[in-house]
Amino acid sequence: MRLLTLALLWLTLLAAPAAAQTARPGGEQRTERISAELVPMTQWATPGSTVIVAVRQKIEPGWHTYWRNPGDSGGPTTIDWSLPAGLQAGAIVWPLPERQRLMTLMNFGYSDEVYLPVPIEVPASVAAGTVLPIRADVLFMVCSDQMCVPDEMTLALDLPVREGEAPLTARHGAIIERVLTQAPRPAGIEARITARDGVLTLSAMGGPLADGPVGRAVFFPFEGGVIDHPADQPGVTGPQGLSLTLQPGGRTRAAGLSGPVEGVLATDRGAWEIRAEPGEPLAGTTGGATLAADDGVASTTSNLTASGLIQAGLLALLGGLILNLMPCVFPILAMKAASLAKSAHEPGEARRDGLMFLLGVLATFAVLAGALIALRAAGEAVGWGFQLQSPAVVAVLALLMLGVGLNLSGVFAMGAGLQSAGQGPLARLPGGAGAFFTGVLAVVVAAPCTAPFMAAALGAALVMPWPAALAVFLMLGLGLALPYVLVSLSPALLRRFPRPGPWMDRLKGLLAFPMYGAALWLVWVFSRQAGPIALAGLFTAGLLVALGLWLWGLSQSSKAEGGRGRISSVVAGLALLAAVGATVTAARLPLPEASGEASSTGPLASQPWSAEAVQAALAEGRPVLVNFTADWCVTCKINEGAALSSGRVDRAMTEANAAYLVGDWTRRDDAITRELERHGRSGVPLYLMYRPGRAEPEILPQLLTDGLLVQAITND
Repeated sequence: MRLLTLALLWLTLLAAPAAAQTARPGGEQRTERISAELVPMTQWATPGSTVIVAVRQKIEPGWHTYWRNPGDSGGPTTIDWSLPAGLQAGAIVWPLPERQRLMTLMNFGYSDEVYLPVPIEVPASVAAGTVLPIRADVLFMVCSDQMCVPDEMTLALDLPVREGEAPLTARHGAIIERVLTQAPRPAGIEARITARDGVLTLSAMGGPLADGPVGRAVFFPFEGGVIDHPADQPGVTGPQGLSLTLQPGGRTRAAGLSGPVEGVLATDRGAWEIRAEPGEPLAGTTGGATLAADDGVASTTSNLTASGLIQAGLLALLGGLILNLMPCVFPILAMKAASLAKSAHEPGEARRDGLMFLLGVLATFAVLAGALIALRAAGEAVGWGFQLQSPAVVAVLALLMLGVGLNLSGVFAMGAGLQSAGQGPLARLPGGAGAFFTGVLAVVVAAPCTAPFMAAALGAALVMPWPAALAVFLMLGLGLALPYVLVSLSPALLRRFPRPGPWMDRLKGLLAFPMYGAALWLVWVFSRQAGPIALAGLFTAGLLVALGLWLWGLSQSSKAEGGRGRISSVVAGLALLAAVGATVTAARLPLPEASGEASSTGPLASQPWSAEAVQAALAEGRPVLVNFTADWCVTCKINEGAALSSGRVDRAMTEANAAYLVGDWTRRDDAITRELERHGRSGVPLYLMYRPGRAEPEILPQLLTDGLLVQAITND
């Protein structure tokens, strides 16, 4: 768990510049999670002096930033200075952090408000009466208990230069001075660290520790991996100092204690930087009182209430039930209806298939939700349907749909083996395994659709602790599977199904065509994401898949007739292997540059969405209709093909002089993801109606009608 978290965090940090939001210079900058500014300790800088400038962070409730060693996750605040010639910035003077426990992890960071002072050397050559333009690109890793977001800001401060002693600034000067006074610093403490019997003993004496006993102490290492951060740090006092018992971290367990350990020893009487040399424990640091347990651990658990969880779960259940009515899952549900008809007069088989279908749905939801939650916790801006933003995933799904269609057409039998190779098509997805696989497929194809109530439930889930979020996702899966499960468990309903017969073979063959349609649709999405050259590669892969599966079917038939079918089996394997190569090649081709134009969303004249475009239109007194959409979002395309293509809507937009902005989420776009989150959504579609003079937009339903849109456009 911890390795996964750290790995994802590392990837996040690598991607941070691309994911971060760049703010304009000047004054306080703000995101939804944090506001920050450059503030001076004194009213002016004096030539030949050291001026203190601090990065002031005001962190929203539920979020935090990090110390120089972030602990088990997160990342420290970094500052890239742009200073006038001759000025030299020093290191951040880090205030003592909080210990922030998050489940099994322990982080070191800050919440609410924190100042990070930085000394800046001002050369004597700087002339009095001038102004120093100080600029800083600051990267904050801002995290909650659910996600981390890298926020990047450009902060600016114009600091005057004058002669004479500078007084403190009225608003921040005293606070920064106090931060500097209380910040940990070396204080002449002698320290040793000893590795013995699988534990570390940190002993310290001298300096301020010689002034009297302390009642509580905790050690913050400067580097990760040295100690086990979440572990308790029991300790005792001695006549000369104190000792703490620490658990070794992963790096120490792997490589041993190879050198000095540096960090901050925080006590109830102050905090000081120490450097503990390896060696025997210092004499006079044990034998006294037991140190009190550290009670300064801040919890980052969100204020989740039982009623909120129940409400989100019920909304998810309702959304999952309605999802059965969306066009995405029609092909899969038709398959299950046919399968149900086959087993309807065998109640035992029907129950097994129903429960295995439910298991497949829930398992797939758990995998998708787990990946989504883990990526968001690592700082990735992703939402529901995130997997379809990857051309590689879309390519694989397109080939999978092609394979299912060929299976339904009788080209080959899956998992049937010799015993059932000659049976009817319903044996091609045999027994419980087939039911489980169909459940998996139902979730995969349902991802491009969202249903009423579903978006609100998932949006709420993504700000909950991960166990609660996972429970909400599973409730969504339960809603999706529930109709089929209830029918499979009801003998009275099962008896109403017609008896199996040849009609089922024909139905199965007919149901192959929706799967071919799904494959073609995914190919179209792939072409939009990856471009024409990659599309040619996917077509090649599709041809090879069809050839390979056809040869596999020939091999199965040969075996059923007593032959061996070796040649066709070998060639089939080679063809499928070549298909994998073609798919990988196509998916790895460089993505085409975005055109900057909105995707095709009907006859309405549109412009690409941006927050600035919204504000510009509102400033002109125009209402604004915003459509957040994606090419792989079936619900979006239905709305765009119907309501948003209506002539009534076009006339209403023209008469109202309304602007139509489209945010295309087909490929990953962090700005759109954040805008979705701001309105409590985790995916598309999202329709917003802005009106001049009103701060917040009206959120329109996910299923649009032209009458609803006309009313929204004309409603002042």
